[in-house]
Amino acid sequence: MGELFVAALEGAAGFEKNVVIKRLLPHLSEDPEFLDRFVDEAKIASTLSHGNIVPVFDMGEIDGRYFLAMEYVEGIDIRSLLAQLRQRGERLPVGVALYIAAEACKGLAYAHGHTDAEGRPLGIVHRDISPSNLLISKSGEVKIVDFGIASATSRLSRTVTGELKGKLPYM
Repeated sequence: MGELFVAALEGAAGFEKNVVIKRLLPHLSEDPEFLDRFVDEAKIASTLSHGNIVPVFDMGEIDGRYFLAMEYVEGIDIRSLLAQLRQRGERLPVGVALYIAAEACKGLAYAHGHTDAEGRPLGIVHRDISPSNLLISKSGEVKIVDFGIASATSRLSRTVTGELKGKLPYM
């Protein structure tokens, strides 16, 4: 749905911080359904502030191309980590797997229980927790990314009853 870039956010007095820019692919920018999903991702993720969820800082549009600016996590996604281990004939230690799962559950519990300013539940369900959407930083933080197909009461786009979203092996 998008392409990723690392960019430098520049500010006053030489301030600089790396961020990730997720840009909607050109052919999807003209599809109202994909555009609504991208806007939904920005709106949902921008309301979440938890150590196990990658924050979204900004959403914008340049020349008809929509983008999100998000936290840059120096590390690796779990899919890539598992592939590296597999190449070396190794497996992820059980303790590490349990740690990753527990940390991801903390972020998911926060998102699922999140409310609006009036205390109404937002009903956020990620729906795509898979190794590629879990990051682990060099310091060991586990972070959830990509709320693009999350279910929430405030979504612009709606899922058809019975329609599957996400990756089948992880449902």
